[in-house]
Amino acid sequence: MLPMIDPFKELRDIEKRISSMLDLERAAVPAPTKETVWAPAVNEKEDEKAYYVEVDLPGVKKEDIKVEVKDNVLSISGERKFKKEEKDKGYIRTESFFGKFERRFTLPNDADAEKIEAKVEDGVLHLTIPKVEEKENVKKIEVK
Repeated sequence: MLPMIDPFKELRDIEKRISSMLDLERAAVPAPTKETVWAPAVNEKEDEKAYYVEVDLPGVKKEDIKVEVKDNVLSISGERKFKKEEKDKGYIRTESFFGKFERRFTLPNDADAEKIEAKVEDGVLHLTIPKVEEKENVKKIEVK
């Protein structure tokens, strides 16, 4: 009797391998929990007058964002909260990050921490950190 040849066996084997790789990738992405910590993306730029920081915070409400300066370190923190009503809408997997976040930056020496401005627009936190006017630190000493 001749052995039965299955021309699609190799394709099914490839499909199984790809499927198992995808399952591993899915397992590697942690399911968001209340304790998830994430770091939002940040863009920085400067000109002669100020430093500008943009922090991507889509889905974070203004009242859930905290910006403070302590010991010349700018801290941006807060929390993106998962909407409870969406849990019942049939989601199988969610790759959006929910939970607490924090980013810290040491301010440059010429940053004026007293005049930092912050505003949220279209899911982006915009910080303007003015530069202090450079004062000439030359002290003339009288020679006697």
